[in-house]
Amino acid sequence: MSDKIPHGSDSLEAATRLATKTSMADIFARLSITQLTLIVLVAIFLWQWLDGHRAIADMREELAKKIAEMDGAARANAILIAQNQDEVRAMSVRVATLEAYYDQAQNQRAALEALYNNLSISRDETALADVEQLLLIAGQQLQLSGNVKAALIAMESADARLQRMDRPAFNGLRKSIGLDIDKLRAVPRVDVPGINLKINRLLSAVDGLPLVDRHRPTENVTELAKRPIANESAWQKWLGAIWLEVKQLVRIENTSLKQIALLPPRQEFFLRENLKMHLVSARLALLSRDEDSFRQELKTAQLWTARYFDVKSPEGSRLLDELNKLAVASINIDLPDVSGSLQAVRSYRLSHESAVDGGRSLPKKAAR
Repeated sequence: MSDKIPHGSDSLEAATRLATKTSMADIFARLSITQLTLIVLVAIFLWQWLDGHRAIADMREELAKKIAEMDGAARANAILIAQNQDEVRAMSVRVATLEAYYDQAQNQRAALEALYNNLSISRDETALADVEQLLLIAGQQLQLSGNVKAALIAMESADARLQRMDRPAFNGLRKSIGLDIDKLRAVPRVDVPGINLKINRLLSAVDGLPLVDRHRPTENVTELAKRPIANESAWQKWLGAIWLEVKQLVRIENTSLKQIALLPPRQEFFLRENLKMHLVSARLALLSRDEDSFRQELKTAQLWTARYFDVKSPEGSRLLDELNKLAVASINIDLPDVSGSLQAVRSYRLSHESAVDGGRSLPKKAAR
């Protein structure tokens, strides 16, 4: 026989396969079409159920991951929210502090504005008071002593005070003061210091004036008497000298005076002092611009000098010439009226004070 008989395990395995094939074939042979359809449907259902279960598991796993991620993000957001809340609280505190500082700054600003307004008002009032005082001084210098220079300095100082303020409202006042300054500058100048210096020189020269009752011979007479005669012998010169001394004992000279005032030595001092008093009175009249008194005192000094002192001597002649020159000098001038600027300053000051009082009363009425 060509076929070989299987041995041992091989025969057993082949028998098993044959039996399985036989059983499976029997099973499929016994099943109907309906049963096969149900089996296929069950298999499909089982396969779908397993696939759905696997998809659900995957979805659960993915959902768990998403939830975990969301939990982490929520925790991070919670931390950020907490930090943001802390920052918001800090910012709220800062904003509240800034608001408090802002309110304080506003209050300080209002206080500073009020203080500045008060200082500005007081500064203007002080400046106006200073200007008014300077103008009063200028008027007093003109009225009491006629000192144009001092009045001009006072008015220029008042104008400079307003100029330093640099306020347009003061332009009208400066214009009025400028007009009065021009009036003072147009006044002719009197050389009061020069005249005063001349009077001082006269006062110093009074003590050296020779009296008329102690007149000495003129230089021409004395020189003529001392001239030697030519071709004289020694004894003739000796006799001439003796005769010259004898002639000097008695002197007769025409003084062109009707009567010579003879003063005892004790009254000479009072004469000189009285003459000085007249010169001092003339100086006081000069400083006060009293021309009548000035001329009267100088006239009296001229009469006393011509009557009691030797006006032919160099000292007397020089003093009399100075008195004559001073007597014709004019010290009286027409002083201008500078009260316009003072009146303008006073009017502006009164209007300024009334405006300030009205401005202060308005807020009180509004508060009511």
